[in-house]
Amino acid sequence: MYDQLPLDGMPRRLYSCTPSRLNSWLDCRRRYRFTYLDRPQPPKGAPWAHNSVGASVHNALAGWWREPYEKRTPAMAGILLTNGWITEGFRDAEQSGQWLARARELVSGYVATLDPSDDPVGVERTVATRTKVIAVSGRIDRLDRRGDELVVVDYKTGRRPLTQDDARSSLALAIYAIAASRMMRTPCHAVELHHLPTGEIVEWRHTDESLGRHLRRAEDVAVEAAAADERYREAAPGGPPELDEVFAPNPGPFCSWCDFRRHCPEGRQAAPDRRSWDGLAD
Repeated sequence: MYDQLPLDGMPRRLYSCTPSRLNSWLDCRRRYRFTYLDRPQPPKGAPWAHNSVGASVHNALAGWWREPYEKRTPAMAGILLTNGWITEGFRDAEQSGQWLARARELVSGYVATLDPSDDPVGVERTVATRTKVIAVSGRIDRLDRRGDELVVVDYKTGRRPLTQDDARSSLALAIYAIAASRMMRTPCHAVELHHLPTGEIVEWRHTDESLGRHLRRAEDVAVEAAAADERYREAAPGGPPELDEVFAPNPGPFCSWCDFRRHCPEGRQAAPDRRSWDGLAD
């Protein structure tokens, strides 16, 4: 059905997206609307402290690889983390300082396991690809070369331990692998989640078939989201009532962590309020 032409004979416009946009449609269509369609965007809630920790760690690790080889030491990782520390969302300066110390240990301990001379193919590297349906792009935390193949590496700082299913089922990681392989004309089947709090590395090795299934799934999601986007654009200002059905919420436990919680009665009813630092590990 993807090759069908509109009535005017013009080719179908590609749905431009990121994996985050596709996952947002799958997770909650109301949040998708608030994030990508409503302008001005509804005001978000307070920043989350656990997001500050994650962003600070990611930035430090990216900066570490950009340092000259002789400066790629555990101490430098700690310095980069400290200099780029994001303080938003914490209860107070004391809590922020405690988590700065913990995060400094995380990045220093992690880089101590790396070979500083083993330069990645890319750090915070943007990759992109397209099909007859989508033009998708995203940014990879790290792209390694192992022998004759590429490996997608994604850093994780959350408190939940990871499983192999997390790597296997990730739409984002699969799309990154496909896009990296096409852009660099090098096979890429392996994806890895590096969980800094535990030091665990969770790997999944895709086949061409499993990558193809992920890409077809992304296309299916894109067709649904694109149709909803079009209905939104055609609606009068304020939108008809049926738009609420197109962009219906998906209430559940994760509503506690939604940036747009204040604008969603169903979400507030489904899950309790959380303080901005409640996502931090004990």
